[in-house]
Amino acid sequence: MALEFTDANFQTDVLGSDKLSVVDCWAEWCGPCRAIGPVIEELAKDYDGKVNVGKLNVDQNPEISVQYGITSIPAILFIKGGQVVDKQIGAVPRSVLEKKIQAHI
Repeated sequence: MALEFTDANFQTDVLGSDKLSVVDCWAEWCGPCRAIGPVIEELAKDYDGKVNVGKLNVDQNPEISVQYGITSIPAILFIKGGQVVDKQIGAVPRSVLEKKIQAHI
């Protein structure tokens, strides 16, 4: 199951992690966000233990949204070593996300 990232745990669970983190920035009211949700869950299961895959609700966690300049959702951040190494805006097929994950693990 995908992790739940929040303003409170982002520093520890994402920026402080030695693994690649895939952060799906989403909101309840966003149709494309809901469409990509099952893909994020699949990736979380398939990469369990190798990659931190999780979701960050932008409505409930405004600090991170502002810090990373999230203006369009879904926005998927790929963070490694405390830095954004890649980013994907909009709902895309699983293959696109998997290619980005493979490039950074």
